[in-house]
Amino acid sequence: MALNNTFDARLQQETAVGAGVQILLLALLGSAIGMGPAGWLTGLAFAFATWAVLSRALHRSRLSSFGPANRVTLGRATLVGGVTALVADSFESAPPVTLLVALTAVALLLDGVDGKVARRTGTSSALGARFDMEVDAFLILVLSVYVSMQFGPWVLLIGGMRYGFVAAARVAPWLNAPLPPSFARKTVAALQGICLLLAGAELLPQAANLAVVLLALGSLVWSFGRDVLWLWRNSRTAAVEVPAEPRVLELAAR
Repeated sequence: MALNNTFDARLQQETAVGAGVQILLLALLGSAIGMGPAGWLTGLAFAFATWAVLSRALHRSRLSSFGPANRVTLGRATLVGGVTALVADSFESAPPVTLLVALTAVALLLDGVDGKVARRTGTSSALGARFDMEVDAFLILVLSVYVSMQFGPWVLLIGGMRYGFVAAARVAPWLNAPLPPSFARKTVAALQGICLLLAGAELLPQAANLAVVLLALGSLVWSFGRDVLWLWRNSRTAAVEVPAEPRVLELAAR
């Protein structure tokens, strides 16, 4: 018991350091661009929520070590917190596009690094995979909010689709079934961040930026639609097979 408490205390220290680094990044951003109340409050809320959720998840997972891969993901989460603060601040003042693009680009480049680190160090875990996925999903949501200021609220479908899927799974449990690995799914997921970053950077003409965002949305709808169809068909197959078992046993008994 004492050993478990020691491990838990070390894990909580890791999350506390992460929150501290997040606040330091906010202070640096605030001093660099004069960030307003919206940016500060949103950034602090993100830091607190990340610390609280991750601390609870670590306590429940009973991991003995935070691990190098989770540290990489925590670093990415810190960058995402900075992006979140900048996007919130952009509702009050002109956003520092260069700074926002730089933080986002680094966060996207680090995506996948944590997975490679986990495999090489033998520290893969369900919590680490979920942590990585949630950081990715939230970054896409924040970027879609930013880009929606250019093209309208429909862009929010890109960031909200994954959360809508999770909400739908509470009503339709068959959506919770595991999906087979898919390179196409991973490619589409990576494409979302790249397209939104490109549109947010405003380096291309408006029409080209619109085409890029439409490409992201179209590919995402295709990917989710394909997965939902596979899950539905799989659930129908399972529903047909399950009732057949008692009948088979009955015939065997005769």
